Amino acid sequence: MNKILNFFSLVKFSHTIFALPFALIGFFLAYEKTQNLDIKIFIFVIFCMIFARNSAMAFNRFIDRKIDKKNSRTKKREIPSNKISEKSAIFFIIINILLFFTTTFFINKMVFFLSPIALIIILTYSYSKRFTFFCHLILGLALSLSPIGAYLTITEKFDFLPLIFSFIVMFWVSGFDIIYSLQDENFDKKENLHSIPVSFGKKKSLQISFIFHIITSFLVIYAGIFAKYNNFYWIGAIIFIALLFYQHKIIYENNLEKINIIFFSKNGIASIIFAFFTIMEIII
Repeated sequence: MNKILNFFSLVKFSHTIFALPFALIGFFLAYEKTQNLDIKIFIFVIFCMIFARNSAMAFNRFIDRKIDKKNSRTKKREIPSNKISEKSAIFFIIINILLFFTTTFFINKMVFFLSPIALIIILTYSYSKRFTFFCHLILGLALSLSPIGAYLTITEKFDFLPLIFSFIVMFWVSGFDIIYSLQDENFDKKENLHSIPVSFGKKKSLQISFIFHIITSFLVIYAGIFAKYNNFYWIGAIIFIALLFYQHKIIYENNLEKINIIFFSKNGIASIIFAFFTIMEIII
């Protein structure tokens, strides 16, 4: 049982709430377009998200294992602390990649053929912080695949509205990842790792994060106007945007010790609420 719990901790399974709600939005956007509510595909979408995220998180932890061992904040993670061996981590990564591809195979040809591209993008983030401060946007891009990917499982074609939601995810995630990376600014400088806080400092980093979340808010509003959504959507949108900027209020009060609360709680709650009201708007 402890071994299983260690793997759940390795991939931070509970944090699947960040991307999964937007994948569900993508799926129900496809339902809105086609009126095809395929429960089997719905289940496959959830499993795809889980397997892709498990692969990405475990791969990131494996690639960063030596760096994590030097960092007082991360040295107790499962691989650096030897709770999970390197061989076990590699096996876990391979199994989840194979399960991801297998699941996409049973969805449709388009999703299956695009799945290697999606996986490459998802795994690229782990290396990006070694080369560029755009790593936050690469992480945002990786998670932004969830709404459009889920949409393609039903429609097998790209459309404008799910792409808007993908851009919402990209700027939302990039913005809060900048905030999250503030806690490793000094360590990253010492290890020659790249991030916006390392390149621009705390003040400008918070400004960039704020700009990203302004863009996110405009996209949320634009999506509602473009789709001609009514009350349910706008309730979710207002709450989502309010929580988005509440985290900036906390950080601007120099509460850096509350970063984990912001990163894990506020953003998770925001995505669930926004997805709930958006889906209600679609199906009611």
